[in-house]
Amino acid sequence: FDGKIVEADTSDDQSNSSYGRNDASWLALSRCSMLCNRAEFKVDQEDVPVLKRECNGDASESALLKCVELSIGHVIEFRKRNNKICEIPFNSSNKYQVSIHETEDPNDPRCILVMKGAPERILDRCSIYLKDGKEHPLDDPFRVAFNTAYMELGGLGERVLGFCDYILPIDQYPPGYQYDADDANFPLTGLRFIGLMSMIDPPRAAVPDAVGKCRSAGIKVIMVTGDHPITAKAIAKGVGIISEGSRTVEDIAMERGIPPEEVDATEAKAAVVHGGDLRDMTPFQIDEILMNHSEIVFARTSPQQKLIIVEGCQRQGQIVAVTGDGVNDSPALKKADIGVAMGIAGSDVSKQAADMILLDDNFASIVTGVEEGRLIFDNLKKSIAYTLTSNIPEISPFLFFIVLDIPLPLGTITILCIDL
Repeated sequence: FDGKIVEADTSDDQSNSSYGRNDASWLALSRCSMLCNRAEFKVDQEDVPVLKRECNGDASESALLKCVELSIGHVIEFRKRNNKICEIPFNSSNKYQVSIHETEDPNDPRCILVMKGAPERILDRCSIYLKDGKEHPLDDPFRVAFNTAYMELGGLGERVLGFCDYILPIDQYPPGYQYDADDANFPLTGLRFIGLMSMIDPPRAAVPDAVGKCRSAGIKVIMVTGDHPITAKAIAKGVGIISEGSRTVEDIAMERGIPPEEVDATEAKAAVVHGGDLRDMTPFQIDEILMNHSEIVFARTSPQQKLIIVEGCQRQGQIVAVTGDGVNDSPALKKADIGVAMGIAGSDVSKQAADMILLDDNFASIVTGVEEGRLIFDNLKKSIAYTLTSNIPEISPFLFFIVLDIPLPLGTITILCIDL
């Protein structure tokens, strides 16, 4: 916010903070992250340090809640004083969440609209931005600065969210106005951009090793995420889905100083595909990507597109396992040869559609399951081979005795003795 990137102070006393209650832009940003947020602290944790408190709600929203609780404090009380009137929950199609609130200012009866979501979607809905407590028209230099900050934060593998707000004019939206969340009868464009907030969503420590085991076992790991391509690529490199030294078409184009369209796609070992591009692709184009690239990341995808990816893999004769936790993941889980649902974060519908449920929501557990399964299969093959090597020599003399009338070299008692 305010045209600069500021590192959050996570200390309890906020002694190293470069922002605070006297900063108008930070107050607007913190207000938006407090109100446009469904996460709550679990009860009876007043004596527990903020960062160690347990939360009900989404992990990203819980991180925002803890951040503003440390900086501003008394978030739950603030929400009660700024009553929520209407809300459009976050969904994978819109990629934003909106809520409308009454304000605690007794002298201002106007309501405030707050929105958070994918930064590029938020910016498209704004016409002005807030800097140093003042509003400015949203121009090209600001867009360049926005993209620079977005790329810098996303390149670190951080999840970035954009925030904006809008004071609803009282002549059009008087007190008692009936807001409709299903058919929005309030403005969703022409808003005021406030800033970005990014957070680290670190992969579990066991994931890079698990991905390496998958690759050595001949399993191709494809990452499908709703994050921005820059963030997705950084995370994929961090966990080994895109191995060190692997380049995408964009990387090769940047090295050569030419447009990506002029690069032969088969030269790139890795690929990062945007969900918007995936939507316009034919099945043949999807098959080409899956065949030509061994390391693939699909970013900014919707759960419905996961089904398209599964079908593309199955067209190549692959055995496909899919992980998912949401209701919208159910078609892909059902279509896959092995659907894997999350036991902790997963919805009931996804669990019913899946063939297997991960009790600890850990990708590494899938690899452990594959290892155990292959071990059992290997032992079965050895057992069958052992049985055949002993039984065939025993039955052969009887076949020769019946077909060729050769004297029986092994009697029944002899065979029983051999088997003992």
